Amino acid sequence: MKKILAILLILQTSMTMALTIHCGQVFDANTGLMKSNQYIETQDGLFSKIEDYADHKVDVDASNQYCVPGLIDMHTHLSFEFSRTSYTDKFKLNEADYAFQSAMYAKRILKAGFTTVRDLGDVFNVTIALRNAIKKGTVQGPRIYTAAQALATTGGHADPTNGYRQGLLPNPGPKNGVVNGIAQAAQAVRQRYQDGADLIKITATGGVLSEAASGDNAQFNMEELKSIIATANDYGFKVAAHAHGKEGMKRAIIAGVSSIEHGTYSDAEIRGLMKQYGTYLVPTLIAGDWVTEKSKVKGFFPDVVAKKAATIGPIIANSFEKAHKAGVNIAFGTDSGVSAHGDNGKEFALMVKAGMSAKDALKAATINAATLLGQSKNLGSIEVGKYADMVIVNDNPLEKIETMENVQKVIKAGKVEF
Repeated sequence: MKKILAILLILQTSMTMALTIHCGQVFDANTGLMKSNQYIETQDGLFSKIEDYADHKVDVDASNQYCVPGLIDMHTHLSFEFSRTSYTDKFKLNEADYAFQSAMYAKRILKAGFTTVRDLGDVFNVTIALRNAIKKGTVQGPRIYTAAQALATTGGHADPTNGYRQGLLPNPGPKNGVVNGIAQAAQAVRQRYQDGADLIKITATGGVLSEAASGDNAQFNMEELKSIIATANDYGFKVAAHAHGKEGMKRAIIAGVSSIEHGTYSDAEIRGLMKQYGTYLVPTLIAGDWVTEKSKVKGFFPDVVAKKAATIGPIIANSFEKAHKAGVNIAFGTDSGVSAHGDNGKEFALMVKAGMSAKDALKAATINAATLLGQSKNLGSIEVGKYADMVIVNDNPLEKIETMENVQKVIKAGKVEF
């Protein structure tokens, strides 16, 4: 009897580890073209066979649908979602509150078709625990690469004490992401390594939603940036730089960051530097739209924030259009957590509206994002040996990009999640 039960367990396990799919059309992220009538097998979470369909029996019949590699969002904030109460929530919510809501947001993003995300700034390092819980199967969500708490300077965009009265909290230091000087810059990177982060996020300039006057001033000097990059290189970290203003972007690019997030006030010089250094732009167009609209709602933002949102938000799309035309590397990102988690797919239509082809928008969210992440061998395309991540949609996204807002089925690591 024990032997029979053992055999049944083995058979059951093997069945759950394999999946077969018939795709009417498959988006080839390497070429940007569709391949018709494909049969796909997965095994142990990886794509194991891809060939022309020939009357195979399948688990998933998508013969009249379109299959796209699992989507990658390179700029999310899973620990929160902006609302009217965001500026007071930080006085009320505990670590457990943020942890529970991050699990809910992660599920929403996965349901929207994003099987992998990069988290670029959380609170209490909750996305490290969330990443680990998802890996173990404790909660449902995308594959997470997290920067944990972002790095800032005193009063900078990611200084967690902005907006607090003096004396309410002690001055934050490198452990809490605030650095001043070369030594503290290195210490903060090492702290992220100890915490278990996957990469480093810096706020190279001011930002829109922080309670500080400037949304675009440079906030690290060159020596601090060099210290961060050199230490990050020692520990195998890539560095992503939030940046709106030109001078902060220029310093960050020359220092060696991998990506500029937002890139609002970039110009021909900045675009030239990004091409020279191979720096990616992660444009976050939906965030620009969202803050622009909310700036018109009286009382939604504090006055200092509303002014920045009305000024900076409308510019992002135009900067993205120029960067794309200039040949700057583009990876998909939404700043989800500013806009609502689960609305990530709306970024595609905004990218196309701003002048990018649907093909390039899809590549930005697949193979380009995987390359920036340093995971192109594992992610970003439907190829044998890569993680078996896939989304299925009803319409041809090359002709109707809005279909990416209405994903019908989500497969992550060979498992049908939704």
